[in-house]
Amino acid sequence: MALDNLISLNFSSEELSNLDTALQTIEAVFSGKTINLIPEERQQYGSIAEQNKLFVNKAKSYMEQYPQFVPNFLDKTEFDKDFAAREQIENRLQRISSLTEQLSDTKVLLDHDNYHNAITFYRNIKFLSGENVPGTNVIYEDMRQFFVTSATAATSTPPPAGPDKA
Repeated sequence: MALDNLISLNFSSEELSNLDTALQTIEAVFSGKTINLIPEERQQYGSIAEQNKLFVNKAKSYMEQYPQFVPNFLDKTEFDKDFAAREQIENRLQRISSLTEQLSDTKVLLDHDNYHNAITFYRNIKFLSGENVPGTNVIYEDMRQFFVTSATAATSTPPPAGPDKA
């Protein structure tokens, strides 16, 4: 039975170089401007939901329409700076998130193809080793370690798409 190849692609050296250069440029622009929060901080600060974004947008609009009502202890210049930066980041984050999803989905298909081809190879090596084809026992013994559930298990236990299934 022929295997389904869900995806087939390759990148030229030039394409990979262009990607790496673009990523280095992005990293350089972000350097010193972005923050890495620890999980506790992420939980502490959270993120504002769409409803709260609308609230912030409404407050900004009113602050601009009625500057006399902005309290003097609120740094409106800093608020405006943070507001603009959030919008700038959010727009780019959406684009990057889309690219991340595309790359992740593509990797899932590549991983699937690779895994199923590796299983096919393993099944063939197992068969050939059982037939005492020279050179296959060493390969089989090395690969079968991935299907043993414990150090004392005498039988090989395949993963969900196991090589021993017909």
